[in-house]
Amino acid sequence: MTKSENKKATLTELSTKQMQEMIVNAIQDKKGRGISVLDLSSIETAPAMEFIICEGRTPQQVGAIADNIREELLDKARVKPYNYDGYGNAQWIVIDYGSTMVHVFTPDFRQLYNLEELWSDAKVTEIRDLD
Repeated sequence: MTKSENKKATLTELSTKQMQEMIVNAIQDKKGRGISVLDLSSIETAPAMEFIICEGRTPQQVGAIADNIREELLDKARVKPYNYDGYGNAQWIVIDYGSTMVHVFTPDFRQLYNLEELWSDAKVTEIRDLD
C-alpha cells in the first residue's frame, strides 16, 4: 500500500492484514519486542478477532510504542482507536481498534497476565524481533 493509498483508507477499507502490518511496523519502529499475533476469530467469546501483543523494556518505552501505533494508524490510514487505557502507569497499555486489540506490556506485566496462555485456543503467530 502506497502512502497516498494509506491516506485514503478508512477503518472499513483497511483490511485486518493491513492493520496488522502497520501495527507491527509501528511496534518495531520503537524497538518493541516479543510480538505475538493471536487469531481469536474462531473463539465465540473473544472480545476481538485478533490480539497483537508486545513488550517494551520500561514504562517509558511502553508509552512510546503505544503512542507510535496510534500516530501511525492515524497519520497513514486515518484510523483512530475506539478506546485506549493504561497510560497512567504504562505497565500495560491496551488500544482497541474494534476487531484488533493491541496490548503493550512491560516484561513483568506480560508474564503476570500471560494473555497467550489465557487465550491458548487461539492460533498464535510469533513475529521475529528486529535486532
